[in-house]
Amino acid sequence: MEVQIKKIEGSWDAGYALHKHTLSSIYLGVDEWGHDRFENTRSEPGEALYQLKYRSDWNQIEPLATQVRDTLLPLLGKIGLIVPMPASTARAKQPVNELAYALGRLTNTPVFDELIVKAPAPAGSPALKNLHTREQKDAALAGRISINECITNEGHWNALLLDDLFDTGATMDAVCQALRSYRKINQIYAAAITWK
Repeated sequence: MEVQIKKIEGSWDAGYALHKHTLSSIYLGVDEWGHDRFENTRSEPGEALYQLKYRSDWNQIEPLATQVRDTLLPLLGKIGLIVPMPASTARAKQPVNELAYALGRLTNTPVFDELIVKAPAPAGSPALKNLHTREQKDAALAGRISINECITNEGHWNALLLDDLFDTGATMDAVCQALRSYRKINQIYAAAITWK
């Protein structure tokens, strides 16, 4: 899988993404239902992620997790636990969680998929993905991220925040700030499959 690593900036200690999601996009016009149509060219990780999220191609999990292990983890410090980012869309099976489980198996690292609690948005408020500025997203996330103190072992560990698509970093920053309040967490690293 061809990657083009990018450092992602935020309140975490270090973070990287594998590749830009969409390399080019050509507007094709409006379809019969009034939706804009585009011909998109995606990077290899971007296409794999697209197939996983929107075509339910679960065969993409293992290659993506392997790529994160081989390419991004060597750039970070020792990881003690993996925390998948909370999903923005309700699905029966969450792609980011599945990626975290696979990465956990590949690296023999525990995954804490219930450590982060994201309260639902107030009724009638727009979805986070429909907000365009970092300020709007920060305001929409204010007070909605908390910690479920579910780590029972004594000690503290370096955490890897794992996300699929990195955009403004607002949610990852909010999660990072919540994690910094938890005495079980030491360093916080971030990894994403693609960036917008």
